[in-house]
Amino acid sequence: MHSRYFAAALLAALTVAAAAQTAPVRPQILGISHLAVYTSNPAATEHYYHDIIGAAKEPDPENPQGVRYAVSATQFIEVLPLPPGSGINRLDHTAWNVSSAEAMRKYLAAKGWKTPAAVTKGSDASRWFEVQDPEGNKVQFVQPSAHARAPDAPNAIGHHIIHVGFMVHSRAAEDTFYRDLLGFRPYWFGGMQEGKLDWVSQQVPDGHDWLEYMLTSGPSGSGIPATMTLHALGVLDHLSIGVVSVNDTYKVLEAGNRLGGVHDAHTQIGKDGKGQFNLYDPDGIRLELMNFHATEKPCCSPFTAADPTE
Repeated sequence: MHSRYFAAALLAALTVAAAAQTAPVRPQILGISHLAVYTSNPAATEHYYHDIIGAAKEPDPENPQGVRYAVSATQFIEVLPLPPGSGINRLDHTAWNVSSAEAMRKYLAAKGWKTPAAVTKGSDASRWFEVQDPEGNKVQFVQPSAHARAPDAPNAIGHHIIHVGFMVHSRAAEDTFYRDLLGFRPYWFGGMQEGKLDWVSQQVPDGHDWLEYMLTSGPSGSGIPATMTLHALGVLDHLSIGVVSVNDTYKVLEAGNRLGGVHDAHTQIGKDGKGQFNLYDPDGIRLELMNFHATEKPCCSPFTAADPTE
């Protein structure tokens, strides 16, 4: 009798072990790939991203109707035509570089997340697929081309997109995807007023780039509040380029007569203790120049991980 129990227990243990060995493992999430935005005026948008920001204009391997403005071999802003009926929304998706797009697709599918049947291959041999997060935001996972090269962008104001952010209604709901499923790690949180949480930053599990929840006090659930303006939404839906010194970068922009359009009146120190300067593309998407490292003590919480670097 004991031998039967032992055999049954051994079989169960072997079955569990075999299942563990065959379960897909999450591949590395290395950092930010890109932010994809809409334009209502392609010429003005090109002037902004190419002439002011200094990114290199390139064809879009994912979408022949789009354009890429690249700051490095694997990071860029993707600009797409404004679809009919977009309202004030100018954000299409955020995107993250991964070690294997197919492995990530299989991992999410095994966890019960809705995924496409296959990855898509770009014209540059990159691979990618797209899902939606709990609030309906589109998220891409990109495996860059093995032949990716640094762009011809000598005048770029920076070459590292260190974070992206977008409007979030429920931190708890979004955490089920980014924290629990993908393994993003806490970095910093804060707010404009003491005791009020406005921003939650968390880094990718295998790098130091981060995602910033821009928490809104509007109606719960997904969607853009009816009272929100184009500018207010553009403040929330944004990207950040890291620099050694925001003040020095501002001087370069000023000296080169590259401060046309909408931007802050001056540089400042953010609540996280880092220098910053905000510029806005012609459709209101914010680009935040930010020092890699804090020069003052941050409010609200300490940093809990290492900063990104050049």
